[in-house]
Amino acid sequence: MQAVRIIPCLDIDGGRVVKGVNYLDLRDAGDPVELAKAYSRAGADELVILDITATPDGRDTTLAVVARAAEEVFIPLTVGGGIRNRADARRLLRAGADKISVNSAAVERPALLAELAEEFGTQCVVLAVDVKRSVLDGDAREHGCPRFEVVTHGGRRRTGVDALEWTSGASQRGAGELLVTSMDRDGTESGYDLELLAAIASATELPLVASGGVGNLEHLAAGFLEGGADGLLAASIFHFGRHSIADARSYLASRGVPVRP
Repeated sequence: MQAVRIIPCLDIDGGRVVKGVNYLDLRDAGDPVELAKAYSRAGADELVILDITATPDGRDTTLAVVARAAEEVFIPLTVGGGIRNRADARRLLRAGADKISVNSAAVERPALLAELAEEFGTQCVVLAVDVKRSVLDGDAREHGCPRFEVVTHGGRRRTGVDALEWTSGASQRGAGELLVTSMDRDGTESGYDLELLAAIASATELPLVASGGVGNLEHLAAGFLEGGADGLLAASIFHFGRHSIADARSYLASRGVPVRP
């Protein structure tokens, strides 16, 4: 059984790491380069940097932050936010990213995934999927609304796209990995949306990174044991010193979750 990956996430706004609830009410969490360096030294398996306002603001990802962070970390680095075409991806990869994450632009133009995979390889292409549950209970489909809906532009724009259908065809479109965030759970510290994760994990063969809602170490374990995730992404519990990477690794191992040494 392949070891699960422990992945801190740095949400960037204005050159600083921030953390909010449901993508709103952002509070400062520190300097991105210093945090990236600390997590690399602490033994994180990977690191994700997301420029969360790049797409809503219609601008490129902050290359300087990516380049400085890449110089300090020795683990795989995934970068997302504001990637609209091959040129945007190329700039980030040249700045030091190992993988690029696309969301809004891929929903607007699905051919983008194939274009990125053709030039950089599927191993570099992460399809990020921000998901919001329907306001309707159980019978959402009967009302013409997907139960799990893809949202874009930092959660500001609803798409009507069914998240399960979108992710199940991701590998054919060129994605090599999925990063699935529950917008409803983001920042709430109430745990991953396990039903969402399990449904996507059963519908695709792609590696799945779970995101949104981690408030304690048990939530991380549940992401693997019940949600079927290959990667466990978290922010608040690490940024604000509640738990360390070592704490997470030790706890996961005690629950029988395979972790890297």
